[in-house]
Amino acid sequence: MLKFIRKDPFVLLILAVPLAFLAEIGHWGELWVFMLSALGVIPMAHYIGESTEALAHYTGPKLGGLLNATLGNAAELIITIIAIREGLLDLVKASITGSILGNLLLVLGMSMVLGGVRHGIQKFNRQQATNNAILLTLAIVALVVPSLFSHYIGPDTSIKVEALSLGVAGVMVVLYVLGLIFIFKRTGEPLSAPLREPAPAKGPVWSMRTAGIVLGFSTLGVALLSELLVGAVEPVVISLGITEFFLGIVLIPLIGNVAEHLVAVQVAADNKMDLSVEISVASSVQIALFVAPILVFVSLMMGNPLTLIFNQFELIALIAGVMIAAFVSADGESNWLEGAALLAVYVILGLAFYLLPV
Repeated sequence: MLKFIRKDPFVLLILAVPLAFLAEIGHWGELWVFMLSALGVIPMAHYIGESTEALAHYTGPKLGGLLNATLGNAAELIITIIAIREGLLDLVKASITGSILGNLLLVLGMSMVLGGVRHGIQKFNRQQATNNAILLTLAIVALVVPSLFSHYIGPDTSIKVEALSLGVAGVMVVLYVLGLIFIFKRTGEPLSAPLREPAPAKGPVWSMRTAGIVLGFSTLGVALLSELLVGAVEPVVISLGITEFFLGIVLIPLIGNVAEHLVAVQVAADNKMDLSVEISVASSVQIALFVAPILVFVSLMMGNPLTLIFNQFELIALIAGVMIAAFVSADGESNWLEGAALLAVYVILGLAFYLLPV
């Protein structure tokens, strides 16, 4: 049993899934419901990724790449869709900002610190990092334009602003698809893969049927837990004395992506910085160019239109995060000091967001 747990430590967190529902049914309090739901989402998100990787071995590189590109941030996508249904649009936009910043500053920073302490200067694919930096910069431009121009076009709820957001979202999706095609043709690997360390040559551990069943149950688990999580947001915000904005920009992104974050740090510690950078940066590209615009279209269908109008604090943080990440990765080398600089920026922004009375 201990050997199995050491091999897959996420299995312990599955205990949080039934406990979350017991907390809801037994009226343990919204804080317990929120914490247990958050813990339960972590293994579910992990197994979505594991099953997707297993299916990719059977479907081939092209379809496998599409699966990775589509399901790479499935847990966070589900959480934000439920939040949109509940009308928590500011929480959704904050989680988009937080996901991008978390990958670029927290995850990449921790990877560079741990990898640098263990192995000194580490090298990674400079050209790939540059391509991702360009896509991220274009994504930030796409997010900044509606936010700035909306002040002159009309209020956030006006038809013109919604039309601008839809148009920009469409362009972002097209750009993401073009990025997938370009990188796949050049390297044979899709933009968002590999999400994890490649499996041994003997092949995947799970059969295709098992992977499909795990994917289905994990996705259902995330959806049910997200209902509890989102439903407890407002009481938790009041009881803890934090803002909904801080909850969305720091905690929600960590809940949905912690499994992937741990993988990025682990492979950096194993001196595979190329893979670590790809996981963290490509995930940010996916959030900015795929998840954010998809949420715009989904929100329209749900009757709660989400516009790509971010506040000035989010825009400043996004611009700063993308700029420093691009500078750090420009030379194709990393060390622990560069990682410490990324972490310092994340901590500074986190402190500012915590104290911000939004």
